[in-house]
Amino acid sequence: MDKEKNLKQTQEEEEEMEFKDCENHSQQAQQQQQEEEEEKIEIGDEIIRSKIGIMRALAERDDPSVKEVDDFMIRRFLRARDLDIEKANTMLLKYLSWRRTFLPKGFVSESEISNQLADNKLCMQGVDKQGRPIVVAFGGRHKPTKGNLEERLTVTCGASRKIGSSLDEPASCFVVYGLEKICARMPRGQEKFVAIGDLEGWGYSNSDIRAYVASLSILQDCYPERLAKLFIVHVPYIFMTAWKVVYPFIDSRTKKKIIFVENKKLKSTLLNDIDESQLPDIYGGKLPLVPIENC
Repeated sequence: MDKEKNLKQTQEEEEEMEFKDCENHSQQAQQQQQEEEEEKIEIGDEIIRSKIGIMRALAERDDPSVKEVDDFMIRRFLRARDLDIEKANTMLLKYLSWRRTFLPKGFVSESEISNQLADNKLCMQGVDKQGRPIVVAFGGRHKPTKGNLEERLTVTCGASRKIGSSLDEPASCFVVYGLEKICARMPRGQEKFVAIGDLEGWGYSNSDIRAYVASLSILQDCYPERLAKLFIVHVPYIFMTAWKVVYPFIDSRTKKKIIFVENKKLKSTLLNDIDESQLPDIYGGKLPLVPIENC
């Protein structure tokens, strides 16, 4: 009896030791995997730092103003072109040329976009769980510019193509004004923002394909890697007609950041990324929205 008891105890001890060995092996494997991933990140960072230096030297030969550009901007342009130095350099130089043409004073005056601001269609409030600022754009409040208004040809900074030949000046100025405001209010250590495109009340009278395409051109080609996510909410069925026209102009990197949200899952979807204390009150959160000009 004692022998059987001792044998059973020995087997249990061996099984326990075996389990602990497996657990230790698993922990060691996880630790090794983590160390390998960290090493890959370090190697990746080293490659990016090296490419930033090469691209800076290349760009400064063609445009001395690149000296005023920080490494973070160069890194964003590199990432937008999958670390291809030549393509990213071309993109950056076109952006700097566009900026001198479109923003000769370095900013968009609110007096130039007073009608756009009066529509109260762009607001900011709160940050997501990663500390990125939240922007809300109301598509149903947009009023397209009348076709008989004087327009000008604006210089687009598309690295791979020009999107449209005639861009709606007020809409383009408003988009640039908004993006400049967002970037200026970016919390320390952050480079990206989260956007909510709210289409509540959107109808054909709000449809403005030219402005949508112009906005995409500016966002993708002049402010690359600034958008983290875009939640499109309260989507009416008729919007999909406009969406089908605009969709081909969205680059693959931006497409991955766009999320259409069902009305019944609106709050729960947003809460996956945004704490309730930071969520705008119109979506069941705690914070009131603030018009972009007051941010």
